[in-house]
Amino acid sequence: MQNTLKTRIKVSLNVKAAIFPRDEEGRAMFIKRVSGPRIVSLPDGSSMSRADLPPVDTQRWVASRKATVVKAVASGLISRDEAKARYALSEEELSGWENAIRQHGKEALKATTLQRFRQP
Repeated sequence: MQNTLKTRIKVSLNVKAAIFPRDEEGRAMFIKRVSGPRIVSLPDGSSMSRADLPPVDTQRWVASRKATVVKAVASGLISRDEAKARYALSEEELSGWENAIRQHGKEALKATTLQRFRQP
């Protein structure tokens, strides 16, 4: 009888471990609730998730990170206001990135080619 009870407890613990993934220290990990979609489908057939977004504390904005934020806003993964708050962007900065991509493509976001694509 005691053996059966121990087996049930072990099975019960294993089921809980399967439901809630654990970190290295054995603590249960949970998915953070967010407003809006977690994953969106892009026009090219690929998908984009919140995990694909640049880190919140990004200091060095390379063209690919800028393009990722613009793509996330355009696809509805994050709202425009959320992007501005999350990355401390001004309206002008985000609009500038969007206009640069719309008019000249991702290449226009590079700091070295910025002068070439600027309007006089």
